[in-house]
Amino acid sequence: MKSKYNRQELSYYGLLLLSYLKESHPDKTNDLQFIKNRADIAAETYSNAIKDGSSHDRAEEMACKALYSGLLFSKFDTIRNILFEEFSYIPESEVFQKAMSLLPYCEEVFTEYVLYDEFTYSAEYNRLYTELVGLIDIWEDEHEL
Repeated sequence: MKSKYNRQELSYYGLLLLSYLKESHPDKTNDLQFIKNRADIAAETYSNAIKDGSSHDRAEEMACKALYSGLLFSKFDTIRNILFEEFSYIPESEVFQKAMSLLPYCEEVFTEYVLYDEFTYSAEYNRLYTELVGLIDIWEDEHEL
């Protein structure tokens, strides 16, 4: 479904979020409705914080928290980090595309975990990491990564 919004119409927060999504959630960069909704929430959060007497720095902090909520842990970043760390023979120029290819393949492992913004710092992260390394190793054998 084509969005009625385009990238040129994105606000400051929309562009900020789009930039972050390109890096950590590239599979979400075409969901302009999601980006616009999040940007609107962030702008409203900022405005309300200023109205309530917060400093500009504090208002910006609150807006960014709303903007990035639920997006700080990235499946894509996890896969990309595994490729960099465990499969270092893959040329850096190919890592992004390989990680994108692996994202749907790894989804079944991700569904076994309750993922949240600070998941990377949890005890379960190491187990997830290990499972993904094994799964990617199997994928590599089948696809000659």
